[in-house]
Amino acid sequence: MKRAFTVPALVLAALLLAGCSSGMTSGSDSGGSMSEGSVGEIAPMQDGTVQDGGGFVPGAVSERAVITTGTVSLTSADPIGAADDAIKLVTGAGGRIDNRSEQPATETQPARATLVIRVPAEQLDTVLDKIKQLGLVNTVSLNASDVTQQKQDVEARIAALQTSVDRLLVLMASAANTADLIAIESALSSRQAELDSLTAQRDYLDDQIDYSTLSVDFVSEGTVAQGDPDTFWDGLLAGWNSLLAFLGGFIVVLGVLLPWLLLLAVIAAIVLAIVLAARRSSRRRAAERDAALLAGPVADPTAAETEDVQQ
Repeated sequence: MKRAFTVPALVLAALLLAGCSSGMTSGSDSGGSMSEGSVGEIAPMQDGTVQDGGGFVPGAVSERAVITTGTVSLTSADPIGAADDAIKLVTGAGGRIDNRSEQPATETQPARATLVIRVPAEQLDTVLDKIKQLGLVNTVSLNASDVTQQKQDVEARIAALQTSVDRLLVLMASAANTADLIAIESALSSRQAELDSLTAQRDYLDDQIDYSTLSVDFVSEGTVAQGDPDTFWDGLLAGWNSLLAFLGGFIVVLGVLLPWLLLLAVIAAIVLAIVLAARRSSRRRAAERDAALLAGPVADPTAAETEDVQQ
């Protein structure tokens, strides 16, 4: 009898623990950071250590976690060849290529190549300096986002959920009947799903922190507009080039619109012919009506013969 009373109590304690852990997760998601006391078993301390049931566990997040992203644009005589050289630099530094797109040169478009590279954070400056030497630098933009608090929150939530899962496993091993086993398995399944989701978030966050992301764009010479002219002749040349570019673009647009303009002209001519024919017909009928009115009424011979008979 004593054992039968103890197991349901343990099951109830496990469910209460699961509810507390679920409240911790939802509170952290809605608030953006963990509230005070939301993690019962593990909480980060001021010095970067963690407290677990009265003891301290070193090794928690104590350094700043930073995600670095950026974009680089370079002009090169051979953009595709420069992209190949950049790939060699990245792989040599222990990085990888997440995306690569190439646009060969044609009669209507210049050559272009774009890379999305992932570089180890500690090698970012070195790799970036080498990439800059592959062409004429047009723009460089870097952005660093501090995610230290986010990483600490995820780590603390994972630790708390892992503790909850371990305790539920112990309770499952001592379950006395099927009802207790089903209740524990349900709580364990929910905790394990949350734990797997947070673990995936942590792994993705670690990857973004460990490997900086750069989008590198190689363009052909003349693709990027030059700076403002400094002298009169530079201004005159820039104006002449812009005029030629405008005329060239206007001719292209005219060539595209010309077939449509011809079709519209034919339709307009047909409509105009119909309107003119209708006007001529209307004028002719009006002229005939006016002539009839000017001639006066015409005598009816039948009416005259009828009048003579009556007399």
